[in-house]
Amino acid sequence: MKSSSKHTFSQQLLAWFDVAGRKDLPWQQDITPYRVWVSEIMLQQTQVTTVIDYYQRFMARFPTVQNLADAPTDDVLALWTGLGYYARARNLHKAAKLVCDEFGGEFPHDHELLQQLPGVGRSTAAAIYSIACNGRAPILDGNVKRVLTRYAAIDGWPALKHVESQLWDLAEELTPDKRVADYTQAIMDLGATLCTRSKPQCPSCPVQNNCQSFASNTQTNYPSKKPKKQIPTRQVHMLIIENNRGEILLEQRPDSGIWGGLWSFPEAANADELDHYIDQNLSTNSSKQHWPLMRHTFSHFHLDITPVHIHLHGEITTIMEAKPQLWYKGHPEQQVGLAAPVKKLLDAVFSSDLLREAPL
Repeated sequence: MKSSSKHTFSQQLLAWFDVAGRKDLPWQQDITPYRVWVSEIMLQQTQVTTVIDYYQRFMARFPTVQNLADAPTDDVLALWTGLGYYARARNLHKAAKLVCDEFGGEFPHDHELLQQLPGVGRSTAAAIYSIACNGRAPILDGNVKRVLTRYAAIDGWPALKHVESQLWDLAEELTPDKRVADYTQAIMDLGATLCTRSKPQCPSCPVQNNCQSFASNTQTNYPSKKPKKQIPTRQVHMLIIENNRGEILLEQRPDSGIWGGLWSFPEAANADELDHYIDQNLSTNSSKQHWPLMRHTFSHFHLDITPVHIHLHGEITTIMEAKPQLWYKGHPEQQVGLAAPVKKLLDAVFSSDLLREAPL
C-alpha cells in the first residue's frame, strides 16, 4: 500500500475519532497498563455493553494488580461468573501473580515481554503497549480484522494463517507513528460502531472513499465466513442434591478443561451412572425429580443437561467423592465461581416464586 494511502487512512480515522469516538468507557479513565489489560481480556469475544458492569465490579474489588494476585481463585472466578470463557479469568489471575513476582508489580513497557503473560497474545499486548505505554504496535482483534478485510477486500476466513498474515502486514502498514493510542482506540471503535457484522453504516464511515469492498458493493461478503462444521452434542445429568437445610452440594471442577476451577453439580453421563451414583453415595432416604432438559452451547459442542433434583430426607455431612465439595446456600460470603447454567439452576432452586414442578 502506498504511504499516501496509509497516511490518508490514519488521518481520516483519527479525525473521525476526535469527533465521534468513544472516550467515556470506564477503562478509558485513569489509564494504566493494569486497567487496560483487564479490559482487553474481558473484551475478548465479549461485547462492550456486557463488559462494563463486570469491569466496574472487578476493579472495585481488585483496584491494583497486587490485590488481584493476592486474591483467592474463587473470588476471581466469582466475579467472572456469567462472563464466559473462564480460562480468561484463570490466566488473568496467573498473570497478576507473575507481574508481581517477576516484575515487582509493574507491567513491563515492552511489547515482547507483555506477550509472555498468560492469556496475552500479540494483539492484546499491542493494545496495552499502545494505549497505556505510548508505544507503537499494530493490533488485530475481531473488530479490526473485519475493518481491514473489508477495506482491502481480503478473501478467506481471517483465522486461516495465510489470511491472518496478510491482515497483520496491513495492520502494520496502516498504524501511524504518532497518536498510536488514539488510533488503536479509533480502529476498534470503527469496527464496533460502524463497520459492524451486519448492516455496516458505510455512508458514515470515515475511510469509505478508499474501501475496496465499498467500491464494489461487496462489504457484506467480508470477512469470509468460517467453514461450516457439524457441532457435536454431548449429554450429562447434573445432580442438584439438596439437604434438609436447603443447601445444595457443589463440587469444584479440575483447573483445566471446561469450566476449569468453577463449582458445579455432581454429574452422571447417563441414567445408569446416575443410579450408580445414588446407590453408592446417598445411603439416606431421598427423592428424585427430573427437570426439563436445558442446552448450553460452547464454541465447539452443544451440552444437553438433564437436571435431576435430589432431596435428601435425613442428615448427611458429605458425599464420598475425592473432589473439593461445599454445601451452598447462596450467601454473600460464599464467593465461588459458577458456570452460567449452574447459576441458572441454583437461582431456580433458591427462588421462592418457582414451583418444583416447573423450576425453569
